[in-house]
Amino acid sequence: MKTRYIFFIILLAMLAACKPAIDEFTPSKGEADFSRYIAVGDFWTSGFADGALYKSGQENSFPAILGRQFTHVQGGDFKQPLMVDDYGVGISTGVPMPKLELGFGPDCRGVVGLLPGFADVPVNPANFASVAAGGPYHNIGMPGLKSIYMGVAGFATFNPYYGRFASAPMNKVIEEIPPVNATFFTLWLGLFDVLYYAMQGGTGDVITPVAQYSAAMQATLDVLTANGAAGAMANIPDVTDAAYFRTIPYNALALPDQATADMLNYAYTPLNQIIKGAGSTDTLSFQPGSNPLVIFDEDLPWGIRQMKSDELVLLSLPQDSLKCGGWGSQKPVASVYILKKPEINAIREAIDGYNNALAEMVQNKDIALVDMHSVMKTVCNEGLVFEGVSIDPRFVQGNFYSLDGLNPTPRGSAVVAYYFIDAINRKFNASIPQVTVSDFPGVMLP
Repeated sequence: MKTRYIFFIILLAMLAACKPAIDEFTPSKGEADFSRYIAVGDFWTSGFADGALYKSGQENSFPAILGRQFTHVQGGDFKQPLMVDDYGVGISTGVPMPKLELGFGPDCRGVVGLLPGFADVPVNPANFASVAAGGPYHNIGMPGLKSIYMGVAGFATFNPYYGRFASAPMNKVIEEIPPVNATFFTLWLGLFDVLYYAMQGGTGDVITPVAQYSAAMQATLDVLTANGAAGAMANIPDVTDAAYFRTIPYNALALPDQATADMLNYAYTPLNQIIKGAGSTDTLSFQPGSNPLVIFDEDLPWGIRQMKSDELVLLSLPQDSLKCGGWGSQKPVASVYILKKPEINAIREAIDGYNNALAEMVQNKDIALVDMHSVMKTVCNEGLVFEGVSIDPRFVQGNFYSLDGLNPTPRGSAVVAYYFIDAINRKFNASIPQVTVSDFPGVMLP
């Protein structure tokens, strides 16, 4: 009995000796100083979401998330120019509107479904009252900011989001950087340099040339690093991967039966004869089921054609006009709602040029390069899983993009923060605690 007892004691000792050691995670700032952090950027930096800038969106912006994580490694306060409520203001329609929300409503055929619409509340004018006295601010990201606008004097008179917190009416945005005396920064500019062109279907804006982009970014970087600050800079994703450009398919014209298809084929017979007479085979044809949309194409002598599978429809295209107004069938869809292949190529070529310039800028510098171009390709092509929660680019369902189809939800911003932290930890031998992505909400359902 005694022998068996001794054997049992020895066995327990052996098991204890074989137990794997668990390394305790100890936060560390590594070779960086996070005590004063500033974020410079556009929509995604500011926390803009659901078509508006509003308080909780700002509080869950990726820089705000980073600021909270930095407190574990001796980071200081992160002050933002917060809006006064959770409806905020968007100005994409030309008229100040509150954020978008999901709600049930009928379409033009009376079919009730979940639809995004502006919240049924008046915009609070206090959201655009000056908060400059509370500065300097650590998040100077703002909607509508291109790289080339950083050095424009009086930009506050053109951009009301900047007008809220500009320290002087005729200031340049770049002049908001020195008062913070930051020890660490994030810089992510370039999305809007191509995005506004894309949002207009390539018709109402121009893409910032690569040389101008590079010069503007270098000038901004010079100011950010003038006092020896280190930082992280993200490259530019392919904006055409956003839900705004991927939700409505090119073949969104649904024809219920052969009779309807025959009517359209008959109506387009004269035009098809002109097309054939010009030696082209790009005639218009229709069949029951899904059909490519009919669109305007100003580059063709006859002015219209059907969409190609490698072209994109914008989410701004009115759905009721497709269903009940004859758009895309009897009436060609205007170019402002379509990205044609040459326009898509121009966007991607510019982004490639921007990203090559950024990669050169950070070489041999105390700057982590965050490859958000690759991250967003993964989000859009394969999706990501964090803590068992799936994230993908689908409109409403995917939980990365908010209801405007262009800007991230809080969960999407947490994904961005995750990859910033990953790059910062590797570059500066730091141990900043990672973000728990699943703790942040996606699209809010009614």
